Amino acid sequence: MEITEIRTENRADGCVTDEARPRFSFSLASDRQGAALRRARIAVGGWQTETAEQVLVPYGGAPLRPFTTYTVQVEAEGQDGERAAGSSSFETGRLGTPWQAKWITDGAYVFREKKVSPVPMYFRRRFALRGQVRRARIYVTAMGIFELMLNGKKVGSDYFAPGFTSYKHRLQYMTYDVTGDLRGENELLAVVGGGWAVGSFVWTRKNRVYADRQALLLELRVEYADGGEEVFGTDESWEVTEDGNCRAADIYDGEVYDATVDLQKIGWRQAKEEKLRISPKILAAYGAPVRAQREMLPVSVSRLPSGALVYDFGQNFAGVIRLRIDGKAGQTVRVRHAEVLRKDGTLMTDFLRSAKCEAVYVCRDGIQEYSPRLTYMGFRYAEVTGADEEKVKVSAFALWSDIEETGEFSCSDEDVNRLQQNIVWSARSNFMDIPTDCPQRDERMGWTGDIAVFAPTACYNFDMSRFLEKWLLDVQSEQLRSGGIPNTVPRHGYGFPATMPVMAMAFWGDACILVPWAEYRARGDKELLRKMYPTMKKYVKACRFWAGLCSFGKHRYLWNTPGVLNFGDWVAPDLPKMQQWQARGKWTATASLKNTSGLLSRIADILGEQEDAAYYAALSEKVADAYRSILTDGNGKLKEEFQTAYVLPLQFGIFRGEERKNAAENLRRLVEKNGYCVGTGFPGTPYILFALADNGQADAAYKMLLKKKCPSWLYEVKAGATTVWERWDGLNEEGECPIGDDGTAGVMISYNHYASGAVGDFLYRRVLGVEPIEAGYRKFRVCPVLGGGMSEAKGSVKTPYGKIEVHWEKQGGVFSVSVRVPVGTACELTLPDGGTETLPSGVYERQCAAGEESRAGA
Repeated sequence: MEITEIRTENRADGCVTDEARPRFSFSLASDRQGAALRRARIAVGGWQTETAEQVLVPYGGAPLRPFTTYTVQVEAEGQDGERAAGSSSFETGRLGTPWQAKWITDGAYVFREKKVSPVPMYFRRRFALRGQVRRARIYVTAMGIFELMLNGKKVGSDYFAPGFTSYKHRLQYMTYDVTGDLRGENELLAVVGGGWAVGSFVWTRKNRVYADRQALLLELRVEYADGGEEVFGTDESWEVTEDGNCRAADIYDGEVYDATVDLQKIGWRQAKEEKLRISPKILAAYGAPVRAQREMLPVSVSRLPSGALVYDFGQNFAGVIRLRIDGKAGQTVRVRHAEVLRKDGTLMTDFLRSAKCEAVYVCRDGIQEYSPRLTYMGFRYAEVTGADEEKVKVSAFALWSDIEETGEFSCSDEDVNRLQQNIVWSARSNFMDIPTDCPQRDERMGWTGDIAVFAPTACYNFDMSRFLEKWLLDVQSEQLRSGGIPNTVPRHGYGFPATMPVMAMAFWGDACILVPWAEYRARGDKELLRKMYPTMKKYVKACRFWAGLCSFGKHRYLWNTPGVLNFGDWVAPDLPKMQQWQARGKWTATASLKNTSGLLSRIADILGEQEDAAYYAALSEKVADAYRSILTDGNGKLKEEFQTAYVLPLQFGIFRGEERKNAAENLRRLVEKNGYCVGTGFPGTPYILFALADNGQADAAYKMLLKKKCPSWLYEVKAGATTVWERWDGLNEEGECPIGDDGTAGVMISYNHYASGAVGDFLYRRVLGVEPIEAGYRKFRVCPVLGGGMSEAKGSVKTPYGKIEVHWEKQGGVFSVSVRVPVGTACELTLPDGGTETLPSGVYERQCAAGEESRAGA
């Protein structure tokens, strides 16, 4: 037996926390089948506890000291007496220690322009140390986003620090170890752009939402070898200027950087103390910071008649360009970005709307490198002007939040494998400190509906714990007084209908329940449910209010709000207009209320709130009865038929018995009539394959999954997609953009939108066959659903206990499967012939007759 990983607050390394009672987890591995944990001892400082738990064990000792490194020691004993030991470390942050620093700004800078971002501020402090350094940490935050340099070297690897939060409630500070970077004489430089707090954001380009101008708060704490300590904090001794190299920086528009500016020759003035308009709680970073995760190299370059160079990276992604230029002083190199090209090979930028998405670099003499730091773009293609091809080397950094990739999936169908990669790339591109909708146009907002439906897929592919917990704190903070949830979180200047004082939006607001539930299922964090429970209750109460407003009888449980107040079957491909999607609101919203109240009943039961559990269970049943009684003929047939209207009640348990069987057959009829193309919008798309496969229609589910005619998942793959699209018809069959040539360029289209990638949940749970039975996969099921002519599937899921691995094959009428079960878990394995057994930890192989299946045609 061995301890493979120890985590503090869901981080294996680099954890700096202000939690008074941090939680510890560890995973085990053993080469012995049936190995199980008997007990473990966890020790931190002078505290220790004995436990049989491996996941999220809370610290219970004396108050932790601030600014301290602690060692976590774990000793584990197996049921057969075998032992393992391991250790890791974490740091405490400030733990409420008052700052020995002031918020500073440029008191002379007045920023009143609308729809733009402020000029970046440069802050500087020179200082000398008085002895040998034992330990040094920088604690820093900003109103805006910052880049920090110490003695000419970048501090840390974060982009867009301190991250995007609901700034009036919480602001993160970052912690950097600079022990090895200090010398006798030092210069500390901070560049602060407008970012989200001050810069322009949302498509209305509203700015100065939380602050009138940028501000910096920083503390350098130095511990000397002789036991002394010195603190250098931001105050009026710092200098400031707006005449630095970075001349402009905006989330949407990009960056302008002038390398000819000499910071030693420009004018600096004394910084002034700033009084902020808001008073957020300032906490050690608790999310997942954005970092450069991969360097992308172009696969081709072409020269346009204009002389512009167009670089194709072969992959759509979110990030920043990287240039290595042999340039001359004053030479201007401009880079424009786009996801797709026009037929003539030029960049299609119409869909960016007001976002310029440019990087402009003014060269100095000689060899130099440049990559933007205070902005990012979503692109596959980069157009470079102002430099000869032989004088510039072009690459790019793909950026996304620092979340571990925990899932792998592949199968015998290469198009499905490409679909899986598209899903992963769209998630990477949109996990940019918050879960955004898209990474390219003037939006990039935390739309709640997208992550509500995508969360289960996200939690297979990534360890979403810190990322989602951070965002859910903002969901909780920004909940409306009535109980509704804003459509985007952080709301950040976005208006109607997000800020309506009494509004609740089905599926979009459902994120406050669906997202923590997905994370609980994946990670087993009951405390996340407990934290979000008041928010969930308040939200369902608001939904219940809207459903019962001015209604009588069973109609009191039918949620039917006017079209403008709901999104309905959003972007359903069988309807061309937004108003038609919204007109389906009574079906989608009523099904939503049934689902959220039912889930809330289960959550209440988990938390020991039995009275609440009974109430929400009864509410869920009344809503289900209203759906069946009012919207169907009582025998499984919708009075008004469309795919989503069948999918949701099948998935959420509204139909029962023979009625359910009839509804599944009616759904199949609609799907078959539509040529097995997708006809669902946001609410139904994540569930349509489950609604078919789990109700005796697996062959139809596979036919839809493998369909290559638009609208379908594999149509996008066939058209050359490398990410998931917002609209199914984004490119024609020749891989060209058909939208915009007829003057309709204002049409909403993103080529990097993960919502319909929620089909990834089906790939893991039904094709591969892995899903949790108990939270955190303490007990899990492996039960592949065969179909589509697939002969093999292989994948893994890293759980809090260790990695599950599954590999099944079907050859010559024989089905064979191998399963790896982590220590601390149990697997319920069901074979295609119906045979079921429960497996303890270990590696197992089983076989049976494969049986018959309907081959799905494309």
